[in-house]
Amino acid sequence: MTESRDHLTHIDASGNAHMVDVADRDVTVRTASATGRVLLSPKVVAMLRDNSVPKGDVLATARIAGIMGAKRTPDLIPLCHPIAIHGVNLELATEDFGVQINVSVKTADRTGVEMEALTAVTVAALTVIDMVKAIDPGAQITDVGVTEKDGGRNGLWTR
Repeated sequence: MTESRDHLTHIDASGNAHMVDVADRDVTVRTASATGRVLLSPKVVAMLRDNSVPKGDVLATARIAGIMGAKRTPDLIPLCHPIAIHGVNLELATEDFGVQINVSVKTADRTGVEMEALTAVTVAALTVIDMVKAIDPGAQITDVGVTEKDGGRNGLWTR
């Protein structure tokens, strides 16, 4: 079956979900970047800045959790291919609104790493919330999305 951007690739001709066969695709270097935010109260932002959150170093813990999330993506997303992750760069920054999360993921494989980048952002954001929820029950994840992907037959895409 030839894939086209005009139809859903994870749905077969009978309307059933299936995993796309990527065996005939070329192995190429593929990257994806994603971002997200965790909105926090001014009190928690101040605690992050002076490293006084009772559970410990929030950003370091969230960074490791996000990297682990990227590696476990096919265990969480049913039709996602298990691929070798060659690199994950996950940056978290305390801003006036809360925490900004930026992730880039790289592989050399037959399919892209957009889901891995999104999973890394989301798991990092959930970890931030887990570590501050007792102080800020209103913490909120927002603005999660892919910002860029490159590689494969479709080439570069930027939001």
